[in-house]
Amino acid sequence: MTAPALPQTSFHQVREALLARQEIALLDVREEDPFAQSHPLFAANLPAGKIELEAWTRIPRRDTFIVVYDNGEGLAEPAARKLQQLGYTQVTLLAGGLQGWRDAGGELFIDVNVPSKSFGELVEAERHTPSLAAEEVQALIDAKADVVVLDARRYDEYHTMNIPTGVSVPGAELVLRAQALAPNPATQIIVNCAGRTRSIIGTQSLVNAGIPNPVAALRNGTIGWLLAGQTLERGATRRFDPAVHADRERAPQQARSVADRAGVQRATRADLERFAAEAQRTTYLLDVRTPEEFAAGHLPGFRNTPGGQLVQETDHTAAVRGARIVLVDDDGVRANMSASWLAQMGWDVWVLDDAPAADFNETGAVANPVPEPEGPIAWVTPAQLAAWLNEESKERPGHTAVLDLTTSANYVQRHIPGAWFVIRSQLAQAVASIPKAQRYVLTCGSSLLARYAAQDLARLTGGAEVAVLEGGTLAWIAQGLPLEHGETRLASPRIDRYRRPYEGTDSPREAMQAYLDWEFGLVEQLGRDGTHGFRVI
Repeated sequence: MTAPALPQTSFHQVREALLARQEIALLDVREEDPFAQSHPLFAANLPAGKIELEAWTRIPRRDTFIVVYDNGEGLAEPAARKLQQLGYTQVTLLAGGLQGWRDAGGELFIDVNVPSKSFGELVEAERHTPSLAAEEVQALIDAKADVVVLDARRYDEYHTMNIPTGVSVPGAELVLRAQALAPNPATQIIVNCAGRTRSIIGTQSLVNAGIPNPVAALRNGTIGWLLAGQTLERGATRRFDPAVHADRERAPQQARSVADRAGVQRATRADLERFAAEAQRTTYLLDVRTPEEFAAGHLPGFRNTPGGQLVQETDHTAAVRGARIVLVDDDGVRANMSASWLAQMGWDVWVLDDAPAADFNETGAVANPVPEPEGPIAWVTPAQLAAWLNEESKERPGHTAVLDLTTSANYVQRHIPGAWFVIRSQLAQAVASIPKAQRYVLTCGSSLLARYAAQDLARLTGGAEVAVLEGGTLAWIAQGLPLEHGETRLASPRIDRYRRPYEGTDSPREAMQAYLDWEFGLVEQLGRDGTHGFRVI
């Protein structure tokens, strides 16, 4: 029986919903690299192969208005059907896909996290956020001037490469920690990130909060530092001391004042109950403290999204534009500062004020809600798979094929010997390109994603034996079994992740400069798009 045709939504209907601040999830179901090459401003990237893992968390309300698109790859309709199977009732296709958006005159953006990056450029343009060139900062460091460099990125990014003397203080921590790290009000504070956005937002956060120190962004971040011919450190471990922070009365007052000016709303636990009862509204409950603090104790129902990354990656965390966001912390600083930026970015944002310490009583990580896979699954232990592969190498070549659905970066770092890298949404193409086997074993880091591919793989291989590795590659590693590394067998292209021009230390100068030039043009693009709804206090 042929499934009924999916309804379509036009570019103009999407635009009208955005301008009216109605809830809408505009989903690009391609992999991250093609998404980064061209997409609408408020598109959220939800790769087709990860829908089961991410949809219920990123789009929590089942009757959300959803518009799905691709660029002619044939991914959009199957992805829309999968969303319907997961219980979503208002799933549509973008008329004409990405090309239809372009043909209708829609503005298209490159790169990732574009709403945040374009907003950062607007902030600098309107507030003239102070900054210093890489050469000026190097001169201050060389002269042993009274200066501290605060790196506003995630710690793992900082650890990869950083400005000499820099200390890791992720963005939402700045107002809480800066004065403890620079207690002398005459000390010059420099805020940096890899490019521009988090430097601008971090610096302007300190300015908005009224920090007495002179504050400046490192102009163009580590990219500007490298383009100036200067040397970065690698492997640094300097971090803020979580036990040391600014005065617990002054910093919350400063942050609350900024949030009030931005129009942040105040929530109580009674409001949370009211929000939960509103069937027509999406509400994201987010704890913006560090992962360590969250794991030690958090409020039931809240998920952890450290504030700096939330502001940087709002499109990933909150895939439903127009939704409500409620933030919480335990200090009155990080939630208010993060909320102040989200409010300026056009979100309906609230801060929970009346949560006593005793209510932060859930511990550990929070698992994403995911559906059960279709049909029965045959499982294989790492020891049994190792025996099969040993038999394969000695007696039965071509009998067992291992397909690894992890990220390409994880695959290159380590994988089961002989395993093929496969992107789940390209499973059919991958199976057709690798030698036929009598038995197939699926894995990924934990096999959480792999188990969803078992039924599809069985259909594609025409009745071959299909099993899923218990515990995934992590279980294989835990048992001390052998590993390979490198791009040994790529059955799918490495398009699952877009390589940022500011990552690592080996990007060509031309790519880094082109990235900066693109950022400089974002304010003009926002004007042409006209749907952003941003305002700067």
